[in-house]
Amino acid sequence: MSEVVIKTRLNGPLLVTGPVKIIDHEGNVYDLTGKENVALCRCGQTKRRPFCDGTHKSCGWVAEDLVPPAPTTPAPPAPPAQ
Repeated sequence: MSEVVIKTRLNGPLLVTGPVKIIDHEGNVYDLTGKENVALCRCGQTKRRPFCDGTHKSCGWVAEDLVPPAPTTPAPPAPPAQ
């Protein structure tokens, strides 16, 4: 099975690549036949929920999400002076 990858887009949707199934709250499956990529709305203004329709470009929505930096490991304590 191929890996599913979800990428955040700068000030835009979630881009989902891979074999996914999207199901609504009543258990209905969206038809994604032939689609290798799906853009899911994050701004909440789309007219095609849950899919992105590009409205984020005109509604002023901003999202600059980045992966937080990995925690730094403290250096080991220096040996005692003799």
